Amino acid sequence: MHGSANVNIMIKAARKAGRSLVKDFREVENLQTTMKGAGDFVSRADIAAEAIVKEELMGARPTYGWLGEEGGGEPGEDPTRRWIVDPLDGTTNFLHGLPHWAVSIALEHKGKIVAGVIYDAAKDELFWAEKGEGAWLNESRLRVSARSKMIESIFATGVPFGGHRDLPATLQDLARLMPACAGVRRWGSAALDMAYVAAGRYEGFWERDLNAWDVAAGEIIVREAGGLIETVTGAGSVVETGDVLCANEAIFEKFAAVIRDR
Repeated sequence: MHGSANVNIMIKAARKAGRSLVKDFREVENLQTTMKGAGDFVSRADIAAEAIVKEELMGARPTYGWLGEEGGGEPGEDPTRRWIVDPLDGTTNFLHGLPHWAVSIALEHKGKIVAGVIYDAAKDELFWAEKGEGAWLNESRLRVSARSKMIESIFATGVPFGGHRDLPATLQDLARLMPACAGVRRWGSAALDMAYVAAGRYEGFWERDLNAWDVAAGEIIVREAGGLIETVTGAGSVVETGDVLCANEAIFEKFAAVIRDR
C-alpha cells in the first residue's frame, strides 16, 4: 500500500479487526440454530473488533479524538483530528451468516474527512482513499461508472426496518425510482454500498438517518473515485446529518431529481 502513515495505520487496524471478525463469522454460521446464542455472540464480536481498532489507532495516534459505534465519543488532546469508526457495518448480515459486512474507519481533520478505509474481510476487498490521492481497491485505482442513462443504471439503498420513521419516504422514493432504472439493491451495509458506487458496481446510493460512522469513510472514497455526494435534501453535511445521496457524475442530477421528487 502506498498511502500516508495515517492511512497505513488505518489499513493495519482494519485488517487486524477483519481477521478477528472472520474467525467469529465462521462460528456464527454454526450458531444459526440458536438465535439467542448468535445475537449475544455477535455483540461480543462487534465490541472485540472495536477494541482492536481502538488499540491500533489510539496506540499510534494517542492525541486524536475518537467516535465509535460501540464506545461512543471521546475528545482528544488534538481537537482538530478524530477517528470515526464502525467496527462492524452490516451487523444483521453477520448475525445471519451473510458474508457482506465491513470494518469502516475514517479520519476527520478540522471537520472534513481526509482519509477512509472500508474493509470487506469476507471477500478480502480493501477500499481506501486519501484526500487528493484517489480511491483504491487493494492495489487497483477506483473510478465510478460512466453510465449516464437511468434505465441502464442500478442503485442501492437501505430500506428502514422495525417501524423506522423514514419508511414512508423510502417507499415513495422506490415507487418513483424503480420504474426508471435497471434495478435497486438492498445489501445491508451502507459502508459497502458507498464503496461499490466508488468501484462502479452501482451507479448511485441513497439513504436517510444513518450515523457518522456509517458514512464517513464512504464519503471520501466516493469523492476520490470521481463521484458526487450530497445529503438527500442537498443541505448540510453528510457526516453530521447521516443523510446521503451519491452517484457517478454523469447520472447524479437525474438520480437526485427522482429522489428529491423535482
